[in-house]
Order: sequence, then C-alpha cells, then structure tokens
Amino acid sequence: MAKKVRVAILNVTGYAGVELARLLYQHPQAEIAAVTGRSEAGKPLGSVFPTLDDLGLTITAELSRSAGVDFVFSALPHKASAEALLPCLRQGLRAVDISADFRLRDAAEYQQWYQVAHPAPELLKDAAYGLTELNKDAIRRAQVVANPGCYPTSAILALAPALKEGLIEPDIIVDSKSGVSGAGRGLGLGTHFSEVNETVSAYGLEGHRHLPEIAQELRRLAPEAKLKVTFVPHLIPMTRGILSTCYAPLVESRLGSGAASAQRELAALYRDFYRDEPFVRVVPAPPQTKQTSGSNYCVLYPAVDPRTGRLIVVSCLDNLVKGAAGQAVQNMNVMLGFEETMGLRGLGLWP
Repeated sequence: MAKKVRVAILNVTGYAGVELARLLYQHPQAEIAAVTGRSEAGKPLGSVFPTLDDLGLTITAELSRSAGVDFVFSALPHKASAEALLPCLRQGLRAVDISADFRLRDAAEYQQWYQVAHPAPELLKDAAYGLTELNKDAIRRAQVVANPGCYPTSAILALAPALKEGLIEPDIIVDSKSGVSGAGRGLGLGTHFSEVNETVSAYGLEGHRHLPEIAQELRRLAPEAKLKVTFVPHLIPMTRGILSTCYAPLVESRLGSGAASAQRELAALYRDFYRDEPFVRVVPAPPQTKQTSGSNYCVLYPAVDPRTGRLIVVSCLDNLVKGAAGQAVQNMNVMLGFEETMGLRGLGLWP
C-alpha cells in the first residue's frame, strides 16, 4: 500500500473541522498529522471532542513545519484562512480552503461582500472553485481549491443541467433553508436555542455573502445569459441539512409537449448530466433533508410546473458534509489522484 498522505486541519474546533476529522479518520490513504485551534491550544483533541478521542492528537495554536504534513485543510474564518494558508502554499503544499477566501475571482468583489481586503489577491486567478462535479480538471491541477459554500453547492448543482442545456430563462429564484450548524460554533443570540427553536426566519434579504458566489458560477455555465439571481436563505430549527428550492421560467418548446412528457424528459436530462457523478442522485420524488444527513450526497428532484411554465428543482444536502467537509475530502481525492469516493461512501443517518 502506498504511503499515507499526512494532512493537517487548521481550526479543528469549528463544526467543519470536527467533521473533517471524523471523515479523514476513516480515509484509507490519509493520516491526520496535525490539528490546530487557538482557543483550545494545548488540549488533547479528545478532551474537547470526546468522539475524536481515538485520534490521539493534541491541538496546537499554529501549524508547525516540524509536523511534516503533505496536505492542508483550512476551516478558519475568512481572511484568517488565507493568511494561515500563505506560508503553506509558499512551501509548495497543496490545500483545500473551506472559507470564502478563494471562492470569488474578483478581489474587489470579495472586499465588497466581506468588508476586508484580500490577503493574497494574486492567488485568486489560479485557485480552482471546488464544486467537484463541475470542475474536476481545474481541481486536479490546482494548488489551492476553494471549497464552495453550502448554499451555493445546493443551488448550483440544482440549476447546472438546466442552464447548461438552455432550458431556462435567466431570471432565477433560490429559496434555501439551513440547519443552525451552518452558522458555525460561535456563540450568539441568533443561534441561541430559545431564539431559534419552534420558529423559522428569513435573513440576508439585503444580500447574503453566498449570492455573488452563486451568480459567479452560474454565469460560467451560461456566459451569454443576463442572469438575475434572487437568493433568500432561511434558518430552520434543526442541526444539519439544507433544502433549496430553485425556480426559473422554462424556455418555450425546449421540453416535450404535455406535462408527463416534459417531466420524463427533464428527469432524463438531469440523470444523464450527472450519470458519472457518484455523489449526486436524481430522485423521482421530492427529497427530505434527513435523507442526506451525515452523507456526502446531494439529492435532486427536478420538476415542471405546467400551470406556470416554470422549472422547479428541489435540492438536499448535509451542510457539514457535502456542503463543507465531505466535499473538501472529495476535492482532496481528485487533487491527489485517489478514487473520488475514497473515505466518503458512508450512508446517511436515519432517523
């Protein structure tokens, strides 16, 4: 068996970092060699997260050169992530960044949405956008891969086949619901149990940070279209999961006549588009978030509304797995020439 890749997780103390550790522990070609987390530095990882006790690691404040790692995952917040990755990239290491720091191509747009200047704008042009199903060639070549946001992953996978095939008009609505873990592990009134339980709330109507990412990647699929994207996220009182419902007017006469015929044709188009993608499933009925909990799958249900002539696509995924850590491991697999599904074949949890 080939020597295992020694990996580091920067900021293992966040939800994405914990999920990375859980998934990589089962990866047959990866060895977790170092984990960082400033707030818990010096503590055994198992004392902070008892479920990770078997890893036998100690959390450090920073990544040391003596750790001897081959690959780095960063689960740090934006700006801090790019700053921490710069020394690693200068050493020639390859990395997947789970923050937003390398997702947007335009440094000025990044500053507009994240209110900070980008620490390394010269790297943006060469970073690969890590939506694995759509960008494998770029991911294979890249030194740093920008792991997509959880909402964009659900929305882009839902709309890519229809946009690519010219089935829809460019006026798109993405209505998304997320579990509370999507807000991260930081304490705040907005994610306090008593504030979020038994209620649903929309937020980010003035412009959510994932909106420019969704628009950027959809434009790459249909560069001639004058896209208009409305994105409204909602907070749902559950721990994990994203459900996005995406709407767009259908281009007239692009699908067969009659509701049943159009539905069959649409489903066949989606199945064909993702036929070689192991983690996208096109299903015959609207999915539930529970169907993807704990797994790296994105489940799609495309439908035609014959009364309004609209496309409707329901998209489900686990925001911490396919929406973060699982997709990061999937990207590492592609970057290093491993089987894409390696370490990620675990089934979802039920109930």
